[in-house]
Amino acid sequence: MTIHVNGMAVSDQDWPTPQMAAVHELLRQRAVALGWLDNGAESEQTEQAIERVLAEEVRIPDTDEMACQRYYCQHLQRYQSGELVFARHILFQVTPGAPVASVRAMAEAMLVELRARPELFTERARSHSNCPSGELGGELGQLQRGATVPEFEQVLFEGNALGVLPKLVKTRFGFHIVAVDQRVPGKQLPFEHVHERVAEDLRRDAEARALSQYVRVLAGQAELQGVELDAVASPLVQ
Repeated sequence: MTIHVNGMAVSDQDWPTPQMAAVHELLRQRAVALGWLDNGAESEQTEQAIERVLAEEVRIPDTDEMACQRYYCQHLQRYQSGELVFARHILFQVTPGAPVASVRAMAEAMLVELRARPELFTERARSHSNCPSGELGGELGQLQRGATVPEFEQVLFEGNALGVLPKLVKTRFGFHIVAVDQRVPGKQLPFEHVHERVAEDLRRDAEARALSQYVRVLAGQAELQGVELDAVASPLVQ
């Protein structure tokens, strides 16, 4: 089904998901409405205008010392030294123009299979993974924080689950089936030693929440066809 945003047809061919294509069009239309972009503008101008929209309209809460301390206490596991995870994965890569829904469906079907029969993981990684680690049965070896992209790292380190994880992990590369074989606990780092890192993590999370809220408000005020976004009609989103 073709995506339409406020009556404008949008192609998702060059986007990992239809949702991302729709969000980009919402932001483009907002830039036009604010007078910061002309319809039919070149790609570079469009991206610059969207960056201006985000910079000037997305309000990011300030992060003070007390907020940093609360965040640290809520995410103690994130601030450890020497923590290791031994993991494997199977990557279903998503490239521009790829049928995302079909790729995800294949990954979901294999996840169900491997949750029931984890002994097949090595074989399936060798035959289906789009990562070079597939030749090694998906083995990633021992991983420390900072060794992988943030969205993958978060799933690996924030939790205690072992075995084939129950949900796909979505990253910029595609969909991953992940198996955690072993966890080696680390040493807790004092707040004073990781203050700057905590502040940066808190700022990044606050920015992500603010952006999500902003997009939800735009979606709630728009007419969307062919795609579903988590939309609300009011900017007072909690």
